[in-house]
Amino acid sequence: MKRSIRLISSLAPVSSFVLVALAGACGGETMPPAAPCPKCPTSAAPVASAASATGAGTPEEAKAFVAQVDKELRRLWVARDRAGWVNQNFITDDTEALAASGEESTSGFVAETIQKARRFDGLKLDPETGRQLWLLKLAQVVPAPSNPDERRELAELQSGMTAIYGKGQYCPKDGSPLAVRLKAENAASKSKPGRADGGAEAKGDAAKCYKLDDLSRVLKKSRNEAELLEAWKGWHAIAPVMKDKYVRYAELGNKGAKEIGFADMGALWRSNYDMAPEAFEADIERLWQEVKPLYDDLHCYARKKLRGKYGKEKVPEKAPIPAHLLGNMWAQQWDNIYDVVEPYPNQGSLDVDKKLRDKKTDAPGMVRIGESFFTSLGLDPLPKSFWERSLFTRPKDREVVCHASAWDVSWNDDLRIKMCIEPTEDDLITIHHELGHDYYFHYYYKLPILFQAGANDGFHEGIGDTLALSVTPEYLKKLGLLDELPKGDKGRINFQMKMALDKVAFLPFGLMIDKWRWDVFSGKTPKTKLNEAWWQLRAKYQGVAPPSARSEADFDPGAKYHIPASTPYIRYFLARIYQFQFHRALCKAAGHKGTLDTCSIHGNKDAGAKLRAMLQLGQSKPWPEALAVLSGESKADASAMLEYFGPLRAWLLDQNKGEQCGW
Repeated sequence: MKRSIRLISSLAPVSSFVLVALAGACGGETMPPAAPCPKCPTSAAPVASAASATGAGTPEEAKAFVAQVDKELRRLWVARDRAGWVNQNFITDDTEALAASGEESTSGFVAETIQKARRFDGLKLDPETGRQLWLLKLAQVVPAPSNPDERRELAELQSGMTAIYGKGQYCPKDGSPLAVRLKAENAASKSKPGRADGGAEAKGDAAKCYKLDDLSRVLKKSRNEAELLEAWKGWHAIAPVMKDKYVRYAELGNKGAKEIGFADMGALWRSNYDMAPEAFEADIERLWQEVKPLYDDLHCYARKKLRGKYGKEKVPEKAPIPAHLLGNMWAQQWDNIYDVVEPYPNQGSLDVDKKLRDKKTDAPGMVRIGESFFTSLGLDPLPKSFWERSLFTRPKDREVVCHASAWDVSWNDDLRIKMCIEPTEDDLITIHHELGHDYYFHYYYKLPILFQAGANDGFHEGIGDTLALSVTPEYLKKLGLLDELPKGDKGRINFQMKMALDKVAFLPFGLMIDKWRWDVFSGKTPKTKLNEAWWQLRAKYQGVAPPSARSEADFDPGAKYHIPASTPYIRYFLARIYQFQFHRALCKAAGHKGTLDTCSIHGNKDAGAKLRAMLQLGQSKPWPEALAVLSGESKADASAMLEYFGPLRAWLLDQNKGEQCGW
């Protein structure tokens, strides 16, 4: 159940989620009741500059100003996102240049408009106008410097790094463990999806080159350590060429952030959550400490089972787990090693992949399954244009970015997904996730454009995953994707294990990505120690180690899509917490009486109405207010996740007796 998620990232305004502190809004009119503004954060204070507008404005002028900004942003963001869509679906030098030009135009306008808006600082404004002015300051994830040459350079760096990732491939030498495996697979199925046509020749060897989806299948299916190691190293070898580009990108992005009043890009990103950046960091730490014991227990058990599979030499006791053994290129989710850690064999098959293949379910058919869940709640069907304009499979005639993403290209209900779908449960769950983004777009697209975002970015990432929690074994059996249900308490533990390998295993990875970037942006991590700091954080939070020696000649962060694509990542950690909180609230609305892990809201219109009411708010209200509309709560709460996995936690504690947990 990998969580390939949309770039509502560098391709959408990543305005996220307001800090309650628009300078001048501390009078209270734009403050959410749940998060008052006792002190406006100094990192967001306006910067004194001769560039300030020529005298104070009036509330009426501020209202007219944001109306005009709305029109200009629509024009620029639509042009930028059309170029971005074409670039990601037809990667060439020309489309890369077009995407860079669109990003440059947008970032330049936003930077100039933020300066013009400072004439309204300190005014007592109506809540809607004040909120839009604050969100304007956060409207670019990577704020551009005012210097036109530097702005152009920054845009080119962003599109260039994304293109490097999209074109990434590995060409194993003939006779290597991986080449032998992939050659055998190719002989068995010459039309295997995701294979680069023709391949490339390397030093005279007739070696084909393989994309991330090919290499990821190896990580998922192989239990040969040599094959796993080669696939892992092969993909990570695409990233070193990005390193100098990333260093320069951080320098220019920081310069742009400082020009609009933030210490660096990290400070800007942490200002997106309706609370001061320091309060946000403290809240994230609170949530992590609540769920960490559950993760530690899962890590301890998984390491024991992997040691039994690969031996103590590969998986030592009380040590981090080698990253290539966890079934995922980044070891971010571990559901692909379910066969290694399955608690109770022969308790009912959870192999949805086989049933999808047996039923010959094609890519559009899988998307129809996802859509049917949303419509069962009383939500609207997807528009006809969605089916005409989306990309569902990897084309054989061109380079594309296959990382799954959801789009409203025209900011006017022009819904699409871009994804190279294969008939797997992973991709079925990912489809639910991406459609969650599209349904959010659908229900807020009539709002002012600065409000066209999730209540915060964790909300946007969590909606589809919330519905996926209702994809229970009972629901899958109704679809004909399971022959029989898991049996009794043992079957329940099996299902919870499979869910935990996705949901729980991901939590520390969701934290450390941005912790690494925040330290890079602030200068705490020098450019001479980028890779060292990456693996230090992975060891600290995940208990994961590199499978081979690494140095500063490597740039392993660049092998993860969200780093070159400038997509803030803490949203995914938050989404893991929120989705269980949302699920509990929707199950209550649906009148569910059993335990949380047995609840499915499929077909329940009351739950759908609650969900729709929250989606329609977009980012027009602070996120605690949006959460209250859905759940009656105004604080992020990890207790729903702990409640859901309560049976598994008790089982893990028993299984880990005598094991040296920790690392």
